[in-house]
Amino acid sequence: MSRFFIDRPIFAWVLAILVMLIGVISVVNLPIEQYPRIAPPTVSVSATYPGANAQTVENSVVQIIEQRMKGLDGLMYMSSSSSSNGGASVTLTFENGTDPDTAQVQVQNKLQAAMSSLPEAVQRQGVNVNKSSSSFLMVQAFISEDGSMDRADIADYINSNVLDSISRVEGVGEVQVFGSSYAMRIWLDPARLRSYNMVPSDVVNAVRAQNAQVSAGQLGQAPADTDQQVINATVTVQSYLQTPEEFKDILLKTDTSGAQVRLGDVADVEIGSENYSERSLYNGQEAAGLGISLAAGANALETREAVGARIAELETNFPAGLSSVVPYDTTPFVRLSIEQVVKTLLEAIALVFIVMFIFLQNWRATIIPTLAVPVVLLGTFAVLYIAGFSINVLTMFAMVLSIGLLVDDAIVVVENVERILEENPDISVKDATVQSMGEISKIVIGIALILSAVFVPMAFFGGSTGVIYRQFSITLITSMALSAMVALIFTPALCVTLLKRGKSHEKAVLNNKKASLAGSTAGSLS
Repeated sequence: MSRFFIDRPIFAWVLAILVMLIGVISVVNLPIEQYPRIAPPTVSVSATYPGANAQTVENSVVQIIEQRMKGLDGLMYMSSSSSSNGGASVTLTFENGTDPDTAQVQVQNKLQAAMSSLPEAVQRQGVNVNKSSSSFLMVQAFISEDGSMDRADIADYINSNVLDSISRVEGVGEVQVFGSSYAMRIWLDPARLRSYNMVPSDVVNAVRAQNAQVSAGQLGQAPADTDQQVINATVTVQSYLQTPEEFKDILLKTDTSGAQVRLGDVADVEIGSENYSERSLYNGQEAAGLGISLAAGANALETREAVGARIAELETNFPAGLSSVVPYDTTPFVRLSIEQVVKTLLEAIALVFIVMFIFLQNWRATIIPTLAVPVVLLGTFAVLYIAGFSINVLTMFAMVLSIGLLVDDAIVVVENVERILEENPDISVKDATVQSMGEISKIVIGIALILSAVFVPMAFFGGSTGVIYRQFSITLITSMALSAMVALIFTPALCVTLLKRGKSHEKAVLNNKKASLAGSTAGSLS
């Protein structure tokens, strides 16, 4: 195989450049995170049963959902919780390796079959299915600096004007709102209800019937007689009620004498929050916020920048006094960790280059193994992209460890070619390279297999620990394999292209310094 590329060095150069281009594209598209995701994928199902206690929610909502979720592919276990304010949550945990998007679709399909069995109030509120995340990428808080907006005002504004826009940002997964939207609060007075001989269900039925969006039809719609019907128009009626006064005017009943009882006669109506179960403060100020989770496979740094840009765009339309702050952000730690590892990687490459030059004592011979480094590293990034891995501290650490190992194969090839050239003054560089590869090709392959065999078992560890070691080991194995391939394909072509017969001036100078150093050392020892 090496002879083919020795005869066609330009073809070897083209392959190397192609590998590096693919690697660059992969680096740009690889997700960046501090550590690999070791937690198994989870999907959460959340619902609300207004007015129900925890036991009622457990019996009428949670148990029905749990029964329908049995038999999901890759499901390990599920957990649920019910709260006294009517909240229900079911979390389904899947095996590692399960596609979160596929799992979410399966859960949604199962949930559709359960919807008809859920209470009507729960169906009206809606049941949400989201890919869960164990931690937030960042928390975006919103405060009123001048105090002109209370927490309900802020929360309602971000629910109406900010939430959807942030959810559409590329890389954003689940978005959790810390705050509650506006709601119409109806405070029934039991004494007044009793005086009118009414019960709460009478109020509920009346509100449900009169606070509804209806389709009133059209005037002049077929099969009306178009010759006598000269008007053709859509009838528009009042939609959902908007103000407390409109709710107070809801008719509850009419007695035989014609007297009417309206909602305002038996209850106080006001605009308030949908729930009062949580309160957010920022430096003592009333606040509301968004907890933003990273989507699976997304780039943490790019997503953080995209969210910041979207918030800056939305801020131009904020009400007077409303501003945004970021009290929690994980990306500085990710950025610092990756920058430190990249710095170490560059330092390792520089040190390897210096050591090779000191011992090879030839600029041309030093450049050959050095050129192999970017080909192997970028090729490894391409494999990481194909394998679905990410740029994280562990994969970059494996890159650092592999620097010294991946140049070994190229050094062996270069040294053997130089040895043949020195022993045979009449042989050409091309023939020396052919002879060298004939002698050491099997050795290079054996070295790569032995080094890879050390790390192969780590790729088969199970559980969460296996997720960490798998990315580390596969990165090292890939770099070792690519190093051997480069030594068999690209390095011989470089030898033919760059190596020249005879010792260079630099090597002679270094030999003189080496001899002087050896003489000085021997004199001091004697």
